[in-house]
Amino acid sequence: MARKTIFPMTRIHEPIRIDVEIAGGRVTDAWVSSHLYRGWEQMMLGRDVRDTILFTQRICGICSTAHAVADALALQQATGLAPTVNGQHLINIILAADTIQNHIRHFYLLTLPDFVSGPDTPPWTPRPPKPDLRLPAKTNAAFVEHFPTAIRMSAAAHELLAMFGAKAPHQQTIMVTGVTQHLNADNVKAAAALLRRIRYFVEGVYLPDAQTIAVYYPDYHIIGKSVDNFISFGMFPEPPNGQRVLKAGVRFAGGLTEDLDPAQISEDVRYGWYREGTGGRPDTESTVPDPDKPGAYSWTKAPRYKGLAFESGPLPRAVLSGEYRGKGTGVADRIIARAQETRKLCLLAENWLARLVPGQPTLQPYTLPPRGEGVGLTDVMRGALGHWLKFEGGKVSHHQIITPTAWKFSPRDGSGKRGAVEEALIGTPVADENSLVEVGRVVRSFDPCFTCAVHAVNLANAKPLII
Repeated sequence: MARKTIFPMTRIHEPIRIDVEIAGGRVTDAWVSSHLYRGWEQMMLGRDVRDTILFTQRICGICSTAHAVADALALQQATGLAPTVNGQHLINIILAADTIQNHIRHFYLLTLPDFVSGPDTPPWTPRPPKPDLRLPAKTNAAFVEHFPTAIRMSAAAHELLAMFGAKAPHQQTIMVTGVTQHLNADNVKAAAALLRRIRYFVEGVYLPDAQTIAVYYPDYHIIGKSVDNFISFGMFPEPPNGQRVLKAGVRFAGGLTEDLDPAQISEDVRYGWYREGTGGRPDTESTVPDPDKPGAYSWTKAPRYKGLAFESGPLPRAVLSGEYRGKGTGVADRIIARAQETRKLCLLAENWLARLVPGQPTLQPYTLPPRGEGVGLTDVMRGALGHWLKFEGGKVSHHQIITPTAWKFSPRDGSGKRGAVEEALIGTPVADENSLVEVGRVVRSFDPCFTCAVHAVNLANAKPLII
């Protein structure tokens, strides 16, 4: 039996460390750990609660809108306020645009070099030994040709976001009751034209490319299968009743589904570098770092629903909606589901743009109550995101965040249950113990963002392995 460490990992939102045990050409055990701590949950304490929408976006530069939307939802619940009709459509458009750019970027910049041979420049280099590349030369060349256009289309989605969010990343316009951007016919028409260009690329290039990868790597419908427990908080409230376009729900391994019950969400800290006894329900738990804690191996806590580990993201959303009936729930299925969702988001955004009414208000003034408590639950790019907050005298007194990456990349919990990615790595075939390209494919298929998942970088004992 051999134990291998990947730290750091290339083409991923670092810093992530993967430890795997290999026997008989397969992964027999795995540990996923995060080595970044920034303390966002503590940094928010004592700040003006209205600023949380802006501040928490700085958790991440690739999915910043996600945190703005989650805090806006939490404040809406805490205050009893709601966005204007135009305001809600604009929030949905901004989040959809940010999700579109993320999905395109993830496939072409972070995932594709695992399956395609490119020129001797990043992101195609550095290359692992024995990369297991299967595409015919002509097909491979087409993928390389698509790469520059894909990067431009991802940037175009950020441009669409900035039309109504003022800038990207870290948009500036989402507020509790809507968006500060005023509407006119010109900016609506310009946004619609840009969105059509993006959709044509998604339909004509991105989606076929994703399906092609699945054709040449059919074993990856099985490789990377996780716990098969799927969770979604729902996404894109529709005015005036706030019902989600993408529905919330829970699916257990075996197919049993049920409505989401937020009271069943908890976080375990047994193997996280946090003080024992500080986990529990996010509306009451605290964040107390303990970097010298014996037995701990990650700065990520272990979110659980009814005590079980769950996967969230585009594939769980598609399965819960009944729209995805692929060949499995592995790496290839995540790739296809993400591409299919990107097309769906383009169509939804076009619909919201068509329903905007220039001249009508995009937000409304409000008075902040002296105290409040709210939960902002929403699915975002990578999956289920939750912000739990309380405030007194306008100042934050409690703020807890559970990110999609925490759901998927959690360490073991107190009962020894692995997180979703740790479980997905079990059984992964390994052709070369010095390459581990198969492990990289599994990990990247979950689209991790560890700047979101943990809130000083510890490089002690780093053992670089390029994959």
